[in-house]
Amino acid sequence: MNDDTEQPARIRVDEQGTDLAAAKQTLATAYDGIEWHADTTGDGFDYRYTAAGDGTMTLRAVRFGGRLTGEMPAGDDFVVQWITRGLGVLGDGGSAIHLVPGRPQMWPNEAFPFRFEDYDQRLVQVNRTAVEGVAAERGLSLRRFDHTAQIDDAAIRQWRQTVQLISATTLDRQASPLLQAEMGRLAAVSLLELYPRATADLPPELLLPQHRRIRQVVEYVHEHAHLPITSTDLAEMAHLSLRALQAAFQRLLGMSPNAYIRSVRLDRIRTELLASDQATTTVADVARYWGFAHAGRFSAAYADRHGEYPSETLRRSRPRCARLRA
Repeated sequence: MNDDTEQPARIRVDEQGTDLAAAKQTLATAYDGIEWHADTTGDGFDYRYTAAGDGTMTLRAVRFGGRLTGEMPAGDDFVVQWITRGLGVLGDGGSAIHLVPGRPQMWPNEAFPFRFEDYDQRLVQVNRTAVEGVAAERGLSLRRFDHTAQIDDAAIRQWRQTVQLISATTLDRQASPLLQAEMGRLAAVSLLELYPRATADLPPELLLPQHRRIRQVVEYVHEHAHLPITSTDLAEMAHLSLRALQAAFQRLLGMSPNAYIRSVRLDRIRTELLASDQATTTVADVARYWGFAHAGRFSAAYADRHGEYPSETLRRSRPRCARLRA
């Protein structure tokens, strides 16, 4: 096999001009846009669109001297972008995110409407599979990022420094494929450090921006299920009264906060039992670790959730030298 077939395909795009229709078509095609519309905002119009990278990671830049609206579809990539001038809005209504020049903003995980006017934009686009692979190497589970999180200035400075390094290599036409691959990996690592992970499989309603506080509480439960957590703790985190928190959980999750905490722990117990060595593990030990002291009540609750008793789950486990806990 020759070297050309072994190397990943490079992406190099540089298009510019003064044709509004061509500009809209170029950008809509690049992002699989849904019902995009473009208008002028003054006497003159010009645009430029550039992209460099490969299938794992691309750096993109857009200059657009007009108004662009439409819907961005959910894709297979994580995208962090920032504007250096102009106006940018992701989403609409009460959930809209108004972009601040110079501050990175991750795109929502689901399809979203947008509006840009007279703007310059920079983007780092990283394939989801690549990010999930790097997360798995670190022992992390990744479903999505919390794109609504407020990123602190120190994290932004680190992100900018990393992007500068990635850009210098990605834009270098003499850079080797191996070095380009490392830049994609570095971009994936940077995303994991820039935005907090959301590891829980959440119901669609909980992903809406107006439920952000409840979502953060739920994700806290998933991240800290091995620690003592009370409904009062969660209410304080969400800045809600205990009654309001209970009502929100019942409406969005169909159960009380305490019941939700218990369900997460029962799921963790199942995962641990399946990964344990039958010769060195007992159901009672695992149950006590996760806060279940009464064997009879625990066994009944486990069977109600998982359709079998914990001892049956343990019998189906694969032997391991040591037990790992989240």
